[in-house]
Amino acid sequence: MGEALNALTRALGDLRQPRVLALGLLPPIAAFAAWALLAWALADDWARLVADWIATTSWLTWLRDLGLSFLLIWGSGIAAFALLLPVMLITALIVTEIVAMPLIVPLVGRRHFPQLALRKGGTVAGSIGNAVKAIAVFVALWLVSLPLWFTGIGALLLPPLISAGFNQRMFRYDALAEHASAEEYRAVIAAAGGRLFLLGLMLALMYAIPLVNLAVPVLSGLAFTHLCLAELARLRQVAGRDSRVK
Repeated sequence: MGEALNALTRALGDLRQPRVLALGLLPPIAAFAAWALLAWALADDWARLVADWIATTSWLTWLRDLGLSFLLIWGSGIAAFALLLPVMLITALIVTEIVAMPLIVPLVGRRHFPQLALRKGGTVAGSIGNAVKAIAVFVALWLVSLPLWFTGIGALLLPPLISAGFNQRMFRYDALAEHASAEEYRAVIAAAGGRLFLLGLMLALMYAIPLVNLAVPVLSGLAFTHLCLAELARLRQVAGRDSRVK
């Protein structure tokens, strides 16, 4: 837990830099605002669609006859919100990946890990493939877990856990692409999987804090870069020590 917390603390320090705020904070805010505005504009149409569905579906007429149509409309509101959240998160993280990570990685590398050689094991195709896979896994888990939202506790526990995995999958590749070789990337992921997930969970919980959540995408990029480069530095240190022993 110490490594994840240290990475988050250092990321908060770097977040105060004007360039990071300008390039990393404004795009996620724009993404969240655009989707929130769209959801607000379509809310009435969504409620009307559900009401019409209840009125025209024969096996749901008993709900209408008993005056319980509001239950399905209420449930549809929860479902709409549950579907909107991942779309907003995916949009914000993609924008952060494209706009902010090319600034974040060299900034963190020069400032905190100047001794790390650049071995450039990552590629543009690899970055795109990693993002596509991360989004596919996230969407699949989110859709499968939707029925559990109605249990109450599922709505509290599942979103941060699923988001934790998504966060670390999205950022770990680009965080290491410039500095690590392909073999080192796999070694870091294998050795630090638990710490990466823990950091992802910390950041996922921060999405529940109003206003603070607007900065979480760029904070995630910073924090995962810190943690991944620290793990890479530790890996090379151990490898160097072992080679001297031999």
